[in-house]
Parts: sequence; C-alpha cells; structure tokens
Amino acid sequence: MSVRIRKFIKSLLYPLYEWRLVRSLDFSKTPHHVGVILDGNRRWAKANPHQGDPNGHKAGAGKIIEFLGWCDEADVRVVTLWLLSTDNFKRSAAEIDELLKIIGDTVDELSATGRWNIKAVGALDLLPEWLGKKLSELKPVRNDGVEVNVAISYGGRREIVDAVKSYLSQEERAGHSLTEAAQKLSSEDISKFLYTAGQPDPELLIRTSGEQRLGGFMLWQSASSEFYFCEAYWPDFRRVDFLRALRAYSLRQRRFGS
Repeated sequence: MSVRIRKFIKSLLYPLYEWRLVRSLDFSKTPHHVGVILDGNRRWAKANPHQGDPNGHKAGAGKIIEFLGWCDEADVRVVTLWLLSTDNFKRSAAEIDELLKIIGDTVDELSATGRWNIKAVGALDLLPEWLGKKLSELKPVRNDGVEVNVAISYGGRREIVDAVKSYLSQEERAGHSLTEAAQKLSSEDISKFLYTAGQPDPELLIRTSGEQRLGGFMLWQSASSEFYFCEAYWPDFRRVDFLRALRAYSLRQRRFGS
C-alpha cells in the first residue's frame, strides 16, 4: 500500500477517532491549567524543507491559536506556552532576531482576537526594548475564557531566583533583617512571587517532539503535575494528540504522596 493511500485512509478515519475520544472523555476531570513545551520546530523544518520555513518558527506560531481553541472547547482555564527559553539565546543572532519578531507578531495576533487574557511570564529584562515594552503593556481584556501565559525568555531556575529576590526585597522594605526573612520564609512565600502567582499550578504538562524531559519548565509549579510526552513535532500537533493527552491525564490516579 502506497504512502499516499495510507494517508488518505487515515484522513478518513481520524474524524471518527476524534469523535470516539471526545465521547470517552470526562470533561469534569479536565485539568484547570495545562503547560506546553512547544518543541520540535527546527526538526520539523528539516523534515519539511519544501515548506520554505528554515527554522519552523512560523509554522509553530501558526499552531497556537488553533491549539487555544481546543483548550476553550475542553474547558481548560489556564494555558502556559513556552515560546522562548533563556537558553535559546545561545542560538545564532539571526535566528533569535527572527524568532523574537515572530513572537511579537504572535502576541499581537493573540491580543487582536480578544478571546484570551495574555500574560507574559519570564525574564523580560533580557529581551529587546521593543518586545519587553510590548509584553509589559499587555492588559486583561475579559473576565472569562482561557488565561494564556506566554513564557518568553523563561527559565525555571531563573524564575525561582527572581521569586526569592522579590521576597527579600519586600522583607527589606518592611524593615526586616536577612535573618528574620530567612527564618520566616516558606514555600507559600516563594509561590507568591513566581511569574504565575495567583494562578493554579499546572495539573498537566505536555511536551512535543518526543523529548522526555522538562528542560527547566515550571520547575516549582510542576511538583505535582502529570507529564505527557508526544512524538509529534509542535507544528504537526493535532487535536487528536491533545485529546489523547487529556485522556491519559483523566485515567491517572493522582495520589499527591498518599
């Protein structure tokens, strides 16, 4: 059987498969907060050179609005998308410049829909002034719908360090000594100063491209998260892949140490 015929058969069967997945899901068990590591853009580009997208970043950005629509349908309330890590700055200047421009355009497109509240989380001081300004000026546009965190210039270790620094600065302003601040420091105090402060921790973290590690994503918040690793590169991530992740999550018994 030729590859073309197999693809045609799959295209006929996938809608039925999606329907069966949706029917099998208990949406009362949908995770409130889903974090996603959008991985595999560059490997997708190498596998699809005819697309004319040398780094795959445009294809990856084009998947985001579609994915958020799936989250709306599934009643997910908070989504955190890891778009750019602090380690990504080790790439060539040309690729980083291209990626930052695409991220800026993507944030504009998300904001223009008026469907979601967009919040930038990360070390924004590492970004070019034009992008840092754009992200810092993001404002809530509605009181319902999915909250979308765009993790840009984000690293989990950096987030924890920034949280501790913010806590110590608050204690100093309150007139407390370093010893006093250290003695009263709790995990709840650190949580109050994370980039995602005020939001629930993610119950489900998804990584595409087949890599089975977090790479520093939401280190603090993921202590009790369930992980789902998908073989598809991010630009190829389909609704059926998302439904599979939700199904896998719904079937797990979350014991929280018990």
